[in-house]
Amino acid sequence: MTAPANGPASYFPAIEKKYGRPITEWNDLIRTSPLTKHMELVTWLKTEHGLGHGHANALVAHTLANDPR
Repeated sequence: MTAPANGPASYFPAIEKKYGRPITEWNDLIRTSPLTKHMELVTWLKTEHGLGHGHANALVAHTLANDPR
């Protein structure tokens, strides 16, 4: 049995279910965005892709932590 995800990754199942895209696709969108600052990316995900603040924040935090620019 695997341990439940902690931190930003704990949001991933809900994000995939609610927005219909796999996390890898969200990560790719964030990585290819010309924006670089955390809150700029969060705002962009909220306004352009309709994500809620918590989901956008979790995706950006996880992506930047694993692939810093």
